[in-house]
Amino acid sequence: MFRLEDLTLFVRAAALGSFSDAAREAGQQPAQVSAAIKRLETILNIRLFARSTRSLRLTPEGETWLPYATQMLDTLEAGLQKIQTPDDEVRGMLQIAVPSDLGRNLLLTLFRDFRQRHPALRLRLLFSDQLTDVFKDPVDVAFRYGNNDDASFISLPVAPENRRVLVASPEWIARHGEPQTLEELSQHNALIYILRGRPFDRWSLSLDGVVQQQKVSGTVMSDDAEVIRRLAIAGEGIAYKSMLDVSDDLRAGRLRRLLPRYQGDVVPLNLICPHRKQLSSAVRLLYEEVKSHCEGLNA
Repeated sequence: MFRLEDLTLFVRAAALGSFSDAAREAGQQPAQVSAAIKRLETILNIRLFARSTRSLRLTPEGETWLPYATQMLDTLEAGLQKIQTPDDEVRGMLQIAVPSDLGRNLLLTLFRDFRQRHPALRLRLLFSDQLTDVFKDPVDVAFRYGNNDDASFISLPVAPENRRVLVASPEWIARHGEPQTLEELSQHNALIYILRGRPFDRWSLSLDGVVQQQKVSGTVMSDDAEVIRRLAIAGEGIAYKSMLDVSDDLRAGRLRRLLPRYQGDVVPLNLICPHRKQLSSAVRLLYEEVKSHCEGLNA
């Protein structure tokens, strides 16, 4: 008879490509994961993984059996949810990955209020600008900026018309003046975001339908969007930010928009998940709330 824990460890080890990572995620030792896999291999009379000191990969038999093991776990979870949960109650664990600035400044309060309205629900919030792998990382859904070019996962539009905007603090503008053209950005200190390992220092905006690109430079770079926002508010320079990330700051007067006649890049916000079956009632309700909230900000 299969142990539920052994099935879970097998599926996670396959997803992560590592016994050590699967053990760390489960709060166990790698030897315990190895023993779990050995028990499954004994019951099935097959080898599930080809292992060496440097690599771990599924055998052909392991690849064949993986979707069935995953389906067994999903079926068990669905059954437990059905017998333990009234149809109109949202409960269980919902793991959400969100870009840092968006999560901390726009969605955290919304998440808190959502959970308070559904006391049987638990949230695991992962705020990071590192791109989440929704297939390998332990998340149910992720909010992600950018166009969805990958048909392997489900993508729901949250703010499809969201754009980047140029912003600076009133203090910065008072000290250094306000650029009147895109070219004048080269005369100002730019706060540069490191996007996927590279400085995002070529800013594209359009005027009357014509796209223009300007190379910028500055004294500070960061791979954390929240750092860029805070430095802009502190009067350290000009930032090129998602409108969603700075909407509250613009309304409160902490930041002012520059070159408003120019249109920045479109950076749509989407909710993504690996499989349609993960669009649970909790996910659908949260999606509608976040979408409605973002529509109000961009109105």
